[in-house]
Amino acid sequence: MRHLKKIKKLDRNAAARKSLLKSMSGSLILAEKIITTKAKARALAPHVERLISKAKVKNLASERYLLRFLPKPAVKKIFSEIAPRYASRIGGYTRIIKIGRRHHDKAEMAVVELINPPQGVQANITK
Repeated sequence: MRHLKKIKKLDRNAAARKSLLKSMSGSLILAEKIITTKAKARALAPHVERLISKAKVKNLASERYLLRFLPKPAVKKIFSEIAPRYASRIGGYTRIIKIGRRHHDKAEMAVVELINPPQGVQANITK
């Protein structure tokens, strides 16, 4: 039984899952909106929310922590633009919007975006 098990395995081993979340988190931080499958979106949103909450405390330890999960350009952006934008907000930095099914394999698709993005943000599409 999987009672109280919070990890979404996404049909991958631990290293592949960590790599997937790292790349998708970086894409979401840099583009502020991505299109992906619903399962990946549901795994990504709480991961990114934890990273943004960690970035709101500006110190060397939180910067090094974020470098474990994000590429350097994403860490720079999260500290300079995203964390100040959500300084007064306690949580709920991401939104998941279902957009139907992908044509060729009927996978449920979703848009993951940061709340209150700047105008004119285009979504990156992931597989």
